Amino acid sequence: MARYVTTDLHGCLHTLRHTLEHVLPLKPQDELYVLGDYVNKGPDSRGVLDYLMQLPGRGYQVWCLRGNHDQELLDAARGRTEGLWAAAADRRLTLRSFGVNHATGIAEPYLQWLEALPYQLDIPGFTLVHAGFDFRQPANEMRTDPHTMMNIKQFAFDASRLQGRRLLHGHVPTPTVLVRQNVRNKAGCIGLDTGCVYRHNPELAHLAVLELDSGRLILQPNREPAYPIARRPE
Repeated sequence: MARYVTTDLHGCLHTLRHTLEHVLPLKPQDELYVLGDYVNKGPDSRGVLDYLMQLPGRGYQVWCLRGNHDQELLDAARGRTEGLWAAAADRRLTLRSFGVNHATGIAEPYLQWLEALPYQLDIPGFTLVHAGFDFRQPANEMRTDPHTMMNIKQFAFDASRLQGRRLLHGHVPTPTVLVRQNVRNKAGCIGLDTGCVYRHNPELAHLAVLELDSGRLILQPNREPAYPIARRPE
């Protein structure tokens, strides 16, 4: 059995499928953890959700967390922030993948799946979260603050607050060279978002998968067909 963690798929279905089916390849006895941000920015948000949602039915062990983009799409679809989520071009790309003109038209099974996603998860040796924690908060608040867990971008890691577990997160696109270095050094806190969706940023443009028990880092280059949002803004 192997345990794998990846994050920030952002509609990159071709890259995800190739990685899981041909690069790893994922086996039913393996465990796959995905740290959120399945939608927006990339070409096939719906395809990524379809793929992840059907994996357990095929016998795979998959745990998915909630990211800020997943929450933004959910809020828009529930009518709370329609017209305010993401940039206009980003919204068009996402809605096109679902075949709708407005987020409120997204089919209910996708919304129910998103609503059921947890914000964090403890597994042997590791704590998993989309963005991170505000370690300045009191212990009883740090891990009950969904907004921070999905959105924080800078924090001072305090290993003592996680009872010896290492922290794995996504959210902030990080050059592959830095992720390699942190994995090699067995850092206590590792960000695994290597900006797969930003296919024109050479320092990014990879899907990172960390095999937890061996420490092996897989960096799969973006394999998507051409799509308009493909460079990270400066």
